[in-house]
Amino acid sequence: MSTGICRSPDSRYWRELYKAALSEIGKSKLLERIAEAEKAVVLRARELFQAAGDNGEETEALEDVMYALHALGSNCQGAARAAPESQARGATRPSTLS
Repeated sequence: MSTGICRSPDSRYWRELYKAALSEIGKSKLLERIAEAEKAVVLRARELFQAAGDNGEETEALEDVMYALHALGSNCQGAARAAPESQARGATRPSTLS
């Protein structure tokens, strides 16, 4: 009996995509990697929801990862918005050494 859900091979898939997002240094690619990881996390969460058994630890890990991916994406978007402003001001920082 098929449920119509495309299953990931195991819990490593979403973890690999999460790590790829965390290690991405190219700003243009970062949001794409975050989106890929979020999709994999949602897919795995659905799988666990439908599966019988004790999946508490992985479910909690998925929740933590979604929070981290959201924060990473927000930070990336915030940095992209702030960059043009700092360039317009000459990107000078006040000195903290006195």
